[in-house]
Parts: sequence; structure tokens; C-alpha cells
Amino acid sequence: MPLPTTATAPFCPSEVKGSIVIDARESRWVKLKRFTGPGLLVAIGYMDPGNWATDIQAGSQFGYSLLWVVALSSLSAIFLQMLAARLGLVAGRDLAQASYDRYGHAGRLVQWITAEISIIACDIAEVLGCALAFKLLLGVPIAWGIVLTALDTMIVLGLQGKGFRQIEAIVFGLIGTMAFCFVAQVAMVPPDWHAVAAGLVPGAPSHDRRDAIVLALGIVGATIMPHNLYLHSSVVQTRRVVGGKRGDVRDTLAMVRIDTWVSLVIAMGVNAAILILAGSAFHASGQTNVTDIEQAYRLITPIAGSAAAFLFGIALLASGQSSTLTGTIAGQVIMDGFLKMKIPCYQRRLITRGLALVPALIGVLWLGDGAVGKLLVWSQVLLSLQLPFAMWPLIRSVSDPRVMNGNTIGRPTQVFAWGLFAVITATNLLLIFGLD
Repeated sequence: MPLPTTATAPFCPSEVKGSIVIDARESRWVKLKRFTGPGLLVAIGYMDPGNWATDIQAGSQFGYSLLWVVALSSLSAIFLQMLAARLGLVAGRDLAQASYDRYGHAGRLVQWITAEISIIACDIAEVLGCALAFKLLLGVPIAWGIVLTALDTMIVLGLQGKGFRQIEAIVFGLIGTMAFCFVAQVAMVPPDWHAVAAGLVPGAPSHDRRDAIVLALGIVGATIMPHNLYLHSSVVQTRRVVGGKRGDVRDTLAMVRIDTWVSLVIAMGVNAAILILAGSAFHASGQTNVTDIEQAYRLITPIAGSAAAFLFGIALLASGQSSTLTGTIAGQVIMDGFLKMKIPCYQRRLITRGLALVPALIGVLWLGDGAVGKLLVWSQVLLSLQLPFAMWPLIRSVSDPRVMNGNTIGRPTQVFAWGLFAVITATNLLLIFGLD
């Protein structure tokens, strides 16, 4: 198979822009079937192994008391992803392109670097998750499992020149696998649903306050991924609704709302199920120090049986493959937008995976296999620290009449968006400068 010499579909969104045309005169069901996809690509990133690490530790240490963080983070993610989708559909520009137009050389450089760091941090989580899945299911040592993850570049090569819908179909399969596995596991270890409902009420745990904040930040970083804002603002442009009475953009926005809400509510359900499973399987039985995925896998066997442990491993493997697809697309969007550069997709994948392999391998070889859980949690905290660098240009862009052709977000939405930016930034600073 000859290697491509340039960026190709389906991993380069600019090559498939407007390729999926939807007739506004079709029935709502037909339009939804044609439109569903961009939200799934975004949602798969919210169910990666980094989420597992933070949710398992939170559920084990604090029971269901941090469940409200998962819920509010997911709702905040939906809000921000809708802003990103709006930018792409109304302005016809993704976030990287809009930032390139707005900022000078220094601003572009800072945003490009932070966006790349967020992709690498996410990929580190995928590397560790896949390597751990190989160990749990096949007995492969973690270090060798990390090296084996480089082979996922073959997936990118195998899909070169294919349609965008094929990537979306694979992602749908991964999401369905994870959802099934966790619904089955929660059924095997039924929680106290009254306590689960109480966990949806915001409040701070009475003990280990700093640990709670670190985990809450990790949950936020794992849920609202910075590079997903770049990704969503680009991939929604693969859809184009034509023939609508209210105008193509408004009809397309109506579809993207449904696609985004449904997809991310599913992701929220999976994340909540992970935390609930940890709370019912570990915290309820007095095991409050389960801090990593491998420990959870081994402990769940005597509690729920080998079937639950097998489902746990399969779901982890599916989760670990998420960035193979979305990370490659996001990387192309960021390089194209900030650097005006396009390279073959497999090269982009090798660069990202190579930069993730090195710190993951060093961390495991230096700190041992037992450090995987901590590395996963802190990779998600790093994502949270990068988030304001993506939120700032996004909010400014969708509030600018020149960028949005007069279709800016309303004043209340702007106030809420800046308030969310302030809360996330302040919490990050609280972590950086420590707690008394």
C-alpha cells in the first residue's frame, strides 16, 4: 500500500468540508440520521482512560459525593461544544483559523503550543489505558504495551481516502461497547440510588479537601478537553443543510444541538457509571484507597465476578483507542489553522504518538507500573490547566459580530461563558498555589 504524500480524507476536515449534504425537506428522523456524527467524535474523547482514573479514584475515596462534578462538567462541556459548533457553522472557520485571524505571532504561538500540549496529554492517557488493557486482558507488560500502541498508526493508514462516515461508525461502535460494558457492571454491583441522587447535589467532602479539588480538576480536565473545541468547530463543517425555509445555517444549528446534546449526555452517563461503579464496589465496602485502574480491575473480580472484570478490560481497550481517530483529526485542524501546514495523516499520528510514548514510557520505567493511575490523573489535570487557553479565544470569537457575521451569542450567554472561564481559571490557580 503506497504511503500518502499529503493530508487526505477523512482525517483532514478541510478535505471533506460540506461533503455530507442534508435536504431540509426530508423528515426529521432522516435528517438526524444523516447529521449524527460530529457529536460522537467529540463525545468519545470524554470517555478516555483519563476519565476512568479520575472517576475511579473519586468514587473509591469519596463515594458518590463528587458525582455533581461529573454532571456539571458535562453540562459545561455541552455548552462550550455548542459555542465551538456555532463558530464553525456560522463563521465557516474553525477555532484555530479564527484565532490565527485575531491574534499576532506571539498569541498564535502560545495557543498552538497549548493546543498541542492538550493533544499530547490526552494521548498519554490513551497510551497508558491501552497498555493497561493489554496487560489485564493478555498479560503483556505495561512497558511493552506502551510500545505496542504505536501500531495504531496502521488504523490511520488503513482508513486513508475513506469517507468521514466510516470514522463516525467506528466511534459509534466504541461508544456502544463502553456503554454496554458499564451498564452491565453497574447492574452486577447495584448502588444505593438514594445516595447516588444525593451525590448530584453540589457540596465538598468533609475530608481530604485537597485531594477532592485535585480529583475535581481532573474530572473537569477529562470532561472538557481543550482540543475538542478545535475539533468540533471543524468537523461540524462536514455537514450542510440545504433547502431550508429558515436558512441553511439555522437549520444546521438545530441539528447540531440535538447531535451534541444526545452524544454528550451518553458520555456523561458513561462517566457517571464509572464513578457509581467505584462507589458501590469499593467505597461502600470500605476500600477507599483504590487509586488506579489496575487495582480496580483486580478488586472488582471477587466483588462482582470474572465477567465484570472482563467487561471492565474490554471497555478500557475500547476507551484507549479513542484518540487514534479524534487526536489525528484535531492535530490536523490545529496544524492547518495555526501553521498553515498539512502533512500526511499517518505522519501526524506518528508525531503525536511519539511525543506521548516518551513521557509515558519514562514514567512507567522510572516510577513503576503502580504509577499509571497517578500519571493518568495528572494528565487530566494538565488538560484542565490548558482549558482557559482555548476558552478565551472561543468566547471572544463567538461574541465578535465581525467574525459571526452579526450572529453573535446573546449577552446572557456571554456572561455565563465568561463566568465559567473565571471559575475554571480560579480553580486552576487554587491548585497551582496550594491550599492552606
